[in-house]
Amino acid sequence: MRAILVNADRSPSTGARLEFALDLARIRDGHLTVLLDTPVTRYIAMDPLGGSHVMSDALAKARLEDDEAADRIEARLARDDVPFDILRAEADPVSALAQAALLADLTIVSRKEGGALAGDLALASRTPVLVLPENRVPALPLAKACVAWDGGEQATAALKAALPLLASAETVTVITVAEKAGGYPATDALSYLSRNGIHAELEEHVRRGSIEETLGIAVTQAGADLLVMGAYGKSWMRELLFGGVTAHFLSDSQAPALLLAH
Repeated sequence: MRAILVNADRSPSTGARLEFALDLARIRDGHLTVLLDTPVTRYIAMDPLGGSHVMSDALAKARLEDDEAADRIEARLARDDVPFDILRAEADPVSALAQAALLADLTIVSRKEGGALAGDLALASRTPVLVLPENRVPALPLAKACVAWDGGEQATAALKAALPLLASAETVTVITVAEKAGGYPATDALSYLSRNGIHAELEEHVRRGSIEETLGIAVTQAGADLLVMGAYGKSWMRELLFGGVTAHFLSDSQAPALLLAH
């Protein structure tokens, strides 16, 4: 987890993402790549006859504002001791981030607009996605981390991707909801963590209501700073309908930071 990609824009949450990424890069002796995207498709208008045209003035203004934002970010990062580079793109955000993440170990975004960007990116990219809350970014090293475990491939991918973060956490809890048959048992997850030098506790919960409700209660009671979980989707269309558990935590503004992998 040394090549870290950060989604940057002109929103207030960009500063918090950058500071978290800098802290992580220092711990991991890593490199920071910051992406600012100005999607051209946002500035294409349709006329009544079905034609289209680019709103040139609006696009030029957006490019200028993003150039200025890039300059401010560069000035901020230049004061630090972490190597970095800044990328510009003009594709749709998911495509731009997925392309930039091809040789990244982690992509950092914020939970915005119901988590649509984060969820789409987690399914479109092979790189794990760290979704930070907009109003309370966790401190490093983490105090309490939870792993949502159902024994499936997505959960195992997320667990492996999260090792660097879990290794420094004060406590790690593997949470499972008794429902899904098959897959790797929770004890295997504990053994895997132990082989990587991480002691974890196991909590098994009987399902009460939906899986996401049961898991949500357990995570809240644990006071988790981070929840590691697989990203499940039911469609590859842009109007993606996420699995209930994934959607629940992406849309819950009170949920902790999420590490998603698919």
